[in-house]
Amino acid sequence: MPRKLIIPILAICLSLLLASVAPARAMTLSYANFPPAGTFPSVQMERWKKEVEKRTDGEVTINTFPGGTLLGAKNMLRGVTQGQADIGNLCMAYQPGVFPLTSVMELPLRFRSSRAASLVLWELFQKYEPQAFDEVKVLTVFTSPPSSLMTRKPVKSPQDLKGMELRASGSASDILDRLGATPVSMPMSDTPEALQKGMIEGLLSSLEVLLDLNFAQYCPNVTIGNFQVYPFAVVMNKDRWEALPEDVQKVMLDLGRKHAQWTGEYVDAHVDKALEYSRTKHDVAVHEFSSKERRRIQKKIRPLIGEWKDKARKQGLPADEILEDVRAWQKEFTEQGE
Repeated sequence: MPRKLIIPILAICLSLLLASVAPARAMTLSYANFPPAGTFPSVQMERWKKEVEKRTDGEVTINTFPGGTLLGAKNMLRGVTQGQADIGNLCMAYQPGVFPLTSVMELPLRFRSSRAASLVLWELFQKYEPQAFDEVKVLTVFTSPPSSLMTRKPVKSPQDLKGMELRASGSASDILDRLGATPVSMPMSDTPEALQKGMIEGLLSSLEVLLDLNFAQYCPNVTIGNFQVYPFAVVMNKDRWEALPEDVQKVMLDLGRKHAQWTGEYVDAHVDKALEYSRTKHDVAVHEFSSKERRRIQKKIRPLIGEWKDKARKQGLPADEILEDVRAWQKEFTEQGE
């Protein structure tokens, strides 16, 4: 073969080889989420996507689907397990009884920040590896900010709650029931209309919704309660996870705890922003229970902790150890954040 043809032929062979190798490394993953874009679970999704794409030098592309456009809240775990989405974000509180271990986070433990609660949830997963997640790979976890009251009329004591119909979900319903209110179950998307029509008098939820869903327009009163948090987990289809190159797996594993902390810190700051917005734009009054009233509230809702322990034991869980660990981590991460 003439020497002048060797170099062009080698160049062509090399380009064909690179073309065949490059697509094998490039991959596209789908990430399903149920809350609307702009809410904190979707903000964390977009941040996680960008971090993974950046740390893999663009070899991984993640297509995100907020607002239930790919999978809804209640079928998120099943949908990811069955491969309808590669990755999904689920809220354990939306499926009572399915996640007995992580439901400890829904107890009225008086977390003061999502940062602390999110790091506690991360440690809980690392130590106890909840069986409910055996069919998926857990990539990261986080929680909502602590829940408080948003109401039409002022609530300054438990007596003010008596007979009030308030939207709530999961363990928040049990808390309201113990405090004499009437919990009403409905989708969050239906709550503004229900407030406008007088069907309910408020809600028990985390306070970022004052801004994100504009509840400040419908609820002129906020009462800080720090009752409980809602735990979330970002999970991946097991087969899809195992098919990832090791270096891509490492990127995602390295992000796990860091992203839990980032999400908690982000939404804590966002709650401050939502409260400032509510005060300045809608003249929302922010109330706090007195020390005496907090003690009375805790006395009424404390039995929920004992009931959780009884259920956990029946399901073979070391309830006392779990609760002791959660309280120890709560103290540690709360002090770190102060």
